Amino acid sequence: MNILLVIHLDSGHDMDISGLIEKAVAGRWIAGAGISDAVALGRRINTGGASAIFNYLGEDLKSPQEVDDAVETYLKLIDAIGRNGMDASISLKPTELGIDIGRKVAEGNYSRIVRAARRGNVFVWMDMESHRYVDPTIALYRRQLKGGGVGICIQSYLRRSGDDLARLVRDGAVIRLVKGAYTESRRIAFGSRTQTTANYYELMKYLFKHSKRFMIATHDQGIIDEAQLLNRSYRRDVTYAMLNGIRNRYAMQLARISKVALYVPFGRRWFAYSYRRLKEEGHLMLILRSILENQSV
Repeated sequence: MNILLVIHLDSGHDMDISGLIEKAVAGRWIAGAGISDAVALGRRINTGGASAIFNYLGEDLKSPQEVDDAVETYLKLIDAIGRNGMDASISLKPTELGIDIGRKVAEGNYSRIVRAARRGNVFVWMDMESHRYVDPTIALYRRQLKGGGVGICIQSYLRRSGDDLARLVRDGAVIRLVKGAYTESRRIAFGSRTQTTANYYELMKYLFKHSKRFMIATHDQGIIDEAQLLNRSYRRDVTYAMLNGIRNRYAMQLARISKVALYVPFGRRWFAYSYRRLKEEGHLMLILRSILENQSV
């Protein structure tokens, strides 16, 4: 592979990865530019025994037109999921909903999408972005919680997540637990992968003890093995989620015995998403391994 562009990663290592990003990352993680691409991949995922979580790519949107485009895309996606009889949910980012334009804007857009999703029996996840969005994101989510059909992401790399998780679980929230892929100060976030993973285990144990339904989102087989062991005692409604294109072969094997979902981004704004994932500690090696293996669905 001819690789030309040098991108500096926060870990302090420089890597030549331009061709790798577009072919191996965007091509493996991202379903394609449009809804039809997402649906085609989602149907293959369903055939393999897993569900799909669709995310329309777009971060830090400041333009009302861009936000309106994202909202309309999700509404069309909900319709497409229903028409195709798919086992699929959607996952929104607060900045896609216009939270940087105004909280009322985001609230109105979120409510509009959730109403349509409830009519179509499509579950709606709220992704969590960087720490400065945590409080407004939780506030948005709480406004829709009582109506059901909605879940929220909690990130184990943030020091505050234990308290957030406990409060949300008490209110009946459906949690998708992830490690997190943003760069924060050590005052806000744990400084090492070891600490983040240790906190993930603690948060996961809390979910097994206090929640009936939740999602364990990780590629870490040690965590998944521990979760399966815990569930022998707790018998919870657990789904294991992974990013499309990273460990698809393992995900499909796991789907034979457990509920599994693959997170499927689509759209043209693939670079910011892919670059952020590359910076997440441990993901680059997973990507390189996926290149050597056939990880397509």
